[in-house]
Amino acid sequence: MVKICVFGAGAIGGYLAVELALAGHDVSVIARGAHLDAIKAKGLTLRIAGREKHASVRASDKADEFGHQDFVICALKAHQAHEHAQAFVPLLGPETAVVTAMNGIPWWYFYKNGGSLDGRHLESVDPGGRQWKIIGPERAIGCVVDPACEVVAPGVIEHHEFNRFTLGEPDKSVSERVKSLGAIMTAAGFDAPIRDDIRWNVWLKLWGNVCFNPISALTHATLDRITTEPSLRALCKLMMREAKEVSDSLGVDIDESMMDRRLAAAGKAVGHKMSMLQDLERGRSMEIDALVTAVQELGRLTGVATPTIDLVLTLVQERAFQASLYRIPEARGHLHESHRPTKTARTGAGIRESKNAQQ
Repeated sequence: MVKICVFGAGAIGGYLAVELALAGHDVSVIARGAHLDAIKAKGLTLRIAGREKHASVRASDKADEFGHQDFVICALKAHQAHEHAQAFVPLLGPETAVVTAMNGIPWWYFYKNGGSLDGRHLESVDPGGRQWKIIGPERAIGCVVDPACEVVAPGVIEHHEFNRFTLGEPDKSVSERVKSLGAIMTAAGFDAPIRDDIRWNVWLKLWGNVCFNPISALTHATLDRITTEPSLRALCKLMMREAKEVSDSLGVDIDESMMDRRLAAAGKAVGHKMSMLQDLERGRSMEIDALVTAVQELGRLTGVATPTIDLVLTLVQERAFQASLYRIPEARGHLHESHRPTKTARTGAGIRESKNAQQ
C-alpha cells in the first residue's frame, strides 16, 4: 500500500482516486465546493461499464491535512496547477513524485531534454517558473491522459471510454519509481504503459487538442462535426501540420500519417463536446495556454512560423476574455487587467460570477 494524493479530484482525478482506493492504497483527494462536501459525506462514486463503484477517501481543500505522500497525482488544469503550486508543498517529502496527469505541454518540458533549451521554463505554461521552483522538475513524472470522464453530480464521476494513462520520465529513463507507479496503476485496472520518450505521446495528443479545442469553443461544433466537415477538417490539418513542424524542430518525430488516424479516431466521438467548449458553456476558466499558446511559444523559440495557430489562438483568447473566463497574456500587448469586461458572464447555465472560475 502506498500513499497517494490526487490533487484535483474532478473527472479524471476522481476516476483515478476511486480505482486506486479500491485497489487498497491510502488515497486522499484535494477538492473544493459542493464536490468536496459530497465526497466528505458519501465518498466518491464511479459509474463505469454499467456498474457503480464506491470508495471512501480522505478529502479536504487543504493539503497540509494529509502529510507527505509517495505519489501526488496532479489532475488540475495547467493554469490551476500553476496557481496552486505552493499548496503542493505539504505533500512533498524527500522522495515524493508528482505525476502530471494533465493535457498540453507540461511545465517540466525542458527538464533534462538536452539541447540549447535544456532547463528552460515556458512562460505560457509556468509564468515565472513558479512550479519549476516550488515543486521541482526532478519530482515530475509525465502522464498523458486518454480516458473521457465527467463529473455528473457532486461526488459522482461517470466514465465514458478509455482507461490508458501513458507514463514516462522527463529524462527518458525507466526509473524504479515510474516502474512502481506503472505496476500500481496496472493492478488498479488502468492501462499504464511506460514510454522512454513521453514527449512523443504528449505531442501526438496535442496535435488534436491544439485544433479541436479552440475550434470547438469558437464554433460550438461537436468533435465529429469538426473532423468531418470539409472546411473545419482542413483547418485542423493546417494547425496539425504547424504543430508537427514545431515538434520536428524539437526532435520529436511523429509520422504525418498519424494526422489522418487522429482525425478518424476523433470523428467516432459523435456528439462529443471538447473540454474548452464545455468550460465556455458552464462558465469555467478555459484551458488555452497549455494547449495552444505553448505551441506558439515553442514555435517562436525554435524559429518555426505558426500563422494558423496564431490566428485561431487570438480568436479563442478573445472569446474567452469576453466571457471573463481567461486573462489574455500581457505579452499580447494591448489588453490588461484594468480593461477586463464585466465580471459576470452569460452562459447556458444563466448569469454567474466567473472572473475567477475554475474547474
